[in-house]
Amino acid sequence: MSESLLARVARGDRAALRALYEAHSVRLFGIAMAILRDRDAAADALHDAFLNIARRADQFDPARGAPEHWLGGVVRHAALDIARRRGRELPSEDALLGDAPVPPEQFETLAASAEGARLRACLDGLEPKNRDGILLAFVHGLSHPQISARLGTPLGTVKAWIRRGLLALRECLA
Repeated sequence: MSESLLARVARGDRAALRALYEAHSVRLFGIAMAILRDRDAAADALHDAFLNIARRADQFDPARGAPEHWLGGVVRHAALDIARRRGRELPSEDALLGDAPVPPEQFETLAASAEGARLRACLDGLEPKNRDGILLAFVHGLSHPQISARLGTPLGTVKAWIRRGLLALRECLA
């Protein structure tokens, strides 16, 4: 369904864009929130992402992956662009601000599930440099330049590590 909606969006169908938004906005907003931790900024990221989706829907290639993954990538890039523009904020660990650390039992529950165990096994199978790059990017929401600075590694090398790691994860999880 999403694939046909994207094809219609590529042809300028505004009703298809609305249907795509209605079908995916909640999940995509969650991705932006996970990165930005700010409702207003996440809403801005979602807005920017859907403008990009409307302009670039013709660039979606079903041979490269599911439409949901492509949409998630567009939102993730929009959120990271906003994060770079405003600078990286450090969490205050003040529960009233929503910056409280996640209780360890939540991670244990995920890790104990079949999906969590499978993901962990696949992550454990990666080389440490690939695993670290992926975790810094997708769990901690750091941009490639931020990861490069943190690891003291050239930007191109970090990008290559993450890309190779994602390809290996994709293969492992398939």
